[in-house]
Amino acid sequence: MNEVDELLKLEVKDLPSLKPLLLDDLHHKALKNLYLELGTGPVLYLLSPSYSVLHPTPNEKINELVTGKEVLLDYLKESIVQNLAAYSVLLDVNSYFVEQNNYLLLARLRERDSAGRRYEIKFYTHSPGELLSHYEDKIYIGRDFADLHHFKRKYFGIRELLTSLKDQSEKLVDRAEEKLKKPLEYKSFFQEIKESVAELISESQAILEPLPPYLDFAKLAEKDLIDINAQYRSVNHYLIELHDEVGEFENLLRFKMEIDFVRYVTKYKKDVTNLISFFNIKINGCLSQRIFHFRNK
Repeated sequence: MNEVDELLKLEVKDLPSLKPLLLDDLHHKALKNLYLELGTGPVLYLLSPSYSVLHPTPNEKINELVTGKEVLLDYLKESIVQNLAAYSVLLDVNSYFVEQNNYLLLARLRERDSAGRRYEIKFYTHSPGELLSHYEDKIYIGRDFADLHHFKRKYFGIRELLTSLKDQSEKLVDRAEEKLKKPLEYKSFFQEIKESVAELISESQAILEPLPPYLDFAKLAEKDLIDINAQYRSVNHYLIELHDEVGEFENLLRFKMEIDFVRYVTKYKKDVTNLISFFNIKINGCLSQRIFHFRNK
């Protein structure tokens, strides 16, 4: 873990200015109540919205970050929430849990070997009054990405999200050896998920390659929008197939009382579910609305 180390090297003046983005009340309140979890070495540090180090006892590096880089941390949080608003539906589909927890949002960052530029982020929510006393009870709501140098995402960021699903499926196999009572008993399920993910990746690459990486709606004809919408819907269909397979595996694990492992499969299914919702709401939903307006001009 090197998030603290890399952030210490960054200066806000070297980063692109964040364009103003009108946030709805949900995203605005989440921004105000956003906790950061940043690593250095083997240790994760939990920072409050005002950058107090809540846990564990801070070392010299984390103290330097929170006392000397407050403007950078403000920039980082704004970027995280803007990415959530524009390129995910994590807060939208988990709004009930976030609101019940007074809009507390926890972002655990993992720097992606990019000199502090790109992060994969796991998001949780938790009761504010029990965050420290019962930290293990946090609710996982999903994962997203942030690139501090490039806000716009090619193909709505789908390639990165699908690659993440592949990475997480491989980690499931590693955890199975440690957590399952009889790993070989579930070999066929792991093989089916592996094949489904491989098909999802290969087919989505073939589908997305001919499409424009960024959509300029002012230059797209009605027939182009209809075709693009259909192509993205095709990718979503592969996701739905994967979701069904993961759900079947999860149900079997619960029936077999594989309590130590099933939570990882549940979290993985949550990632797949979130991505399906992203297609339905932010991609196909928005494209369908554009098509509707074309027809009613």
